[in-house]
Amino acid sequence: MNQSPSPAIRWASVDALRALTMLLMIFVNDLWSLRSIPGWLEHTQAQEDGMGLADTVFPAFLFIVGMSIPLAIRHRISKGDSVADLLWHIAGRSLALLVMGLFLVNGENINPAATGLSRGAWNSICCTCFILIWNSWPASVPVWLKLSLRLLSVAVLGWLAWRFRSGEAPSLRGFETHWWGILGLIGWAYLVSAVIYVLLRRRSWILLGAWLFFLINCVLGHSGLLSALPWWETLLSPLGGGAMPALVLGGVLLTTILLSYTEKKEQGKLIAIILTIAVLLILAGFALRPAWGISKIRATPAWVLICSGITTGVFALVYWITDRKQINWWAFMRPAGTQTLLCYLMPYYAYALIPVLGVGLPAILLTGTIGLIKSLAFSLLMIAIAGLLGRVGVKVKL
Repeated sequence: MNQSPSPAIRWASVDALRALTMLLMIFVNDLWSLRSIPGWLEHTQAQEDGMGLADTVFPAFLFIVGMSIPLAIRHRISKGDSVADLLWHIAGRSLALLVMGLFLVNGENINPAATGLSRGAWNSICCTCFILIWNSWPASVPVWLKLSLRLLSVAVLGWLAWRFRSGEAPSLRGFETHWWGILGLIGWAYLVSAVIYVLLRRRSWILLGAWLFFLINCVLGHSGLLSALPWWETLLSPLGGGAMPALVLGGVLLTTILLSYTEKKEQGKLIAIILTIAVLLILAGFALRPAWGISKIRATPAWVLICSGITTGVFALVYWITDRKQINWWAFMRPAGTQTLLCYLMPYYAYALIPVLGVGLPAILLTGTIGLIKSLAFSLLMIAIAGLLGRVGVKVKL
């Protein structure tokens, strides 16, 4: 499994799986607008033992983040980046995700009257600032204009943080870390996992040890054995007690295996190997299920392992169709695989615009199967809009 510096590699299947996962993320995030839909599509409650489709999407995305890390690092190394360059890049990407997550999660708790902004306005302004700061501008845009827009956006975010209020009078609260939000959790898990990979990428068995380390910490946390180390529990808190980096590092390890067999020209064995790994992960998850159950909200070890196994198994299918059979089945959602962050931000604008326009959908479009079709169409529309924006130079790249 050890790998030496090699030319950059990009598998279409990784982008395709990322696109499929983002499509599902937008879809399940829109289920709140529906009624009378199957329970297996939705999130399970915190104390329930089980998971719905919605509970598998976020861990799948974390796993794919991990799968992308070795490929992205190899690409940057092929361009001449040093270890210091890589670590600086990782820090910048992580900071961006943490900032975005923090602003969006505060928006969930906003007091519109005290802040002077509705939740929709807050989210729209924040997302616009994110795009202006982290957009990969075309070369035709003057440097002074790019810098001015970025500085203005930073100033606006600073003003928003100063103006923000949550809670109710007389106990109003300011801008704070309620929790890190989806993007923030991704940022923390990416930071830890990417740094580990950069420093240990030539030692694959140590990468496996790092994955086991976080998985074991997840087990110990749920066992109550870390309660004697409150400082360690605090450090692990933004990492889901170890669950989040375990998911990301699982993806890192899978790509490391793929790279190894690809470089040895033994791709014919990959499908069987990937499926074997998927089965073993799922079996391990169910073996741990009796102890703490399966729960996304509690980030149980069984949830980590089963979701890792499911994502691995789905990747085997996507890899076979996309890279082995060379079938371009995912063209309709390609922006979700290449403009992923922009796709994630698009629904914030849509949800803000609907009440402003004063429009609503008839009940029939918000109920049952027809409602699900509506949410799927909404998801595809958000991806299509992101694709159109990409064509005119809006490309958010961290």
